[in-house]
Amino acid sequence: MTDRDPTSHPPTTPEDFVSCYERALASQQWSAVDPLVHDDVCVTFSTGAVHKGRSAVRGAFEANFAAIEDERYRIANIHWVLRSDSMAVYLFDFQWSGRIAGRMTQGSGRGTSVLIRAGGGWKLLVEHLGRAPAE
Repeated sequence: MTDRDPTSHPPTTPEDFVSCYERALASQQWSAVDPLVHDDVCVTFSTGAVHKGRSAVRGAFEANFAAIEDERYRIANIHWVLRSDSMAVYLFDFQWSGRIAGRMTQGSGRGTSVLIRAGGGWKLLVEHLGRAPAE
């Protein structure tokens, strides 16, 4: 993962996008996430809630940011399904922890993301998050 500001320039590779996106989510600031999402972004949370379009996704992310204090978010075990000049698809595991209503809470799961090249960089078009399998 790089240490650069995720908003300093558009990600130039799909791998760069993942690093920037992880850092943007960890910042808990929509202003850091916003440049990384496509206008037509669709996100499905592990609860099953579906958010379509930048405005809906922004509302959902900001609600999470407000509800989870001191959140730590980590993406791991990335598997690239497809990488082309215009599109990339990857599978990943995610883990998060933070305080909700003053209590330490954590969760994890698996995700699938679709990226497209737009605006001189890579942007999130679709993200589907699911629960981790029962062990």
